[in-house]
Amino acid sequence: MSNAALAAAKYIYASATIWVAPFALVKLAHLLKRIGLATVGASCGMYVAAALMRLESELFGGGWFILLMMLYGAFSFYIGIDLPGRPSRRSTSRLPEERNPGTDAAEIFSAAGTFVAAIAAFLSVSMIVVDHVVSGGSIVLIACCWAIGSSLQIAAGAVSRSYDLVEDGRP
Repeated sequence: MSNAALAAAKYIYASATIWVAPFALVKLAHLLKRIGLATVGASCGMYVAAALMRLESELFGGGWFILLMMLYGAFSFYIGIDLPGRPSRRSTSRLPEERNPGTDAAEIFSAAGTFVAAIAAFLSVSMIVVDHVVSGGSIVLIACCWAIGSSLQIAAGAVSRSYDLVEDGRP
């Protein structure tokens, strides 16, 4: 059975590379990856919004608030995790003058933002699944951590993209 699946995969790969240019396949794969990251960010925002709904406040109870949190999470994960130019390749230099502080900052912001937003989403999901009663202050703290993490991801994307524009000589 595995030989048949392997043969089918080779056939599909061969036919795809014959009919579609490899550049287009790479672009499609990149687009799918970015859409997947945005979906993960949106679901993180939804879980944090669901945890905030436990406060039973008019501000956090509306559907517009959940949608806003989902859109912010999708935007932050789309922009902040998949940085252009992957600066890790350029920042492995041993000499300080060859290092790139703009791309290093983007990597640090992206990593910190992803970590903080993911931990906040994890705490929100676990609070919902286990049905754990938490104080309102703790829920607000978790939501603030998620917002800070998402904002760090957006900052990372902005720093990385603006540095790439300056490096390429574009204004």
